[in-house]
Amino acid sequence: MNKLTSIYLTVSIFLLSGLNNTYAENSEFEFSKFVDDNGVISLPKDFRKTMTHLGSWFVPTGDASGFHDVYTRQVDVNAYRKEGKFQDGAIIIKELRASSSADYSTGANVSFSNASIKQWFVMIKDSTNRFPNNKNWGSGWGWALFKTGNHNINVSMDYKNDCLGCHFPAKNNDWVYIEGYPTLTKQ
Repeated sequence: MNKLTSIYLTVSIFLLSGLNNTYAENSEFEFSKFVDDNGVISLPKDFRKTMTHLGSWFVPTGDASGFHDVYTRQVDVNAYRKEGKFQDGAIIIKELRASSSADYSTGANVSFSNASIKQWFVMIKDSTNRFPNNKNWGSGWGWALFKTGNHNINVSMDYKNDCLGCHFPAKNNDWVYIEGYPTLTKQ
């Protein structure tokens, strides 16, 4: 094999491997990883270790009080930065933690999240309406709510009643409060 042929083969392999990675990131397999054939969504295990932190919200009072830490996969961040929207199969996980406060050298009454988890919310992007008979799918997303007593069961019965009310102000942003996720902006 001459030097030119060797260079050509090396470049071809490099280009093809890039195509394969792009396909794998956007494949149906990636979409189905946290969804079964009936559209039942599961809470990903160890998401804090394997996913990217998008941002946090602090809600001072009410049933949803505490810190809302939001995560997604790095591939979803990359796609959003490139396209300006979430692609099918993108997953957003919001973990709601209770908060505590104390006085520190940085200030008085400083709030911080503690170890007490209240619940998890999961959204999975679906612009093709894959599960028209499942009441937790619609408006371009699959919706799930998991409580700490049994984090294997989605307690949402109908996303229109259980989820959409909180997301209605973000309707024009594909139901997502993008302004709280600085990780999605190009740096």
